[in-house]
Amino acid sequence: IPELKNMPDKFIYEPWKAPIATQKTAGCRIGVDYPKPIVDHTVVSKENMEKMKYAYDLHKEANSKEKQATGKNTNTKNPAGPAKKRAKKQTKLK
Repeated sequence: IPELKNMPDKFIYEPWKAPIATQKTAGCRIGVDYPKPIVDHTVVSKENMEKMKYAYDLHKEANSKEKQATGKNTNTKNPAGPAKKRAKKQTKLK
């Protein structure tokens, strides 16, 4: 990006963390020559991790309830369970 061509390598991926003096020297002032960050990545990353954990927990709970109600394994990756996977692996080894 042309605006960052004179930015020190230390700040190339997060130029908004460069001190004002460094931004002026590089000719790239954040909010003037280059846009300010839209979000705080540390905060948003933490929020997204919490949302993903919540979604996974809901999925596990739903699978557990379905298994209890139907008596069937609802694991979509290996519907037959680990025993069939082991048998298949042993067949390949022979």
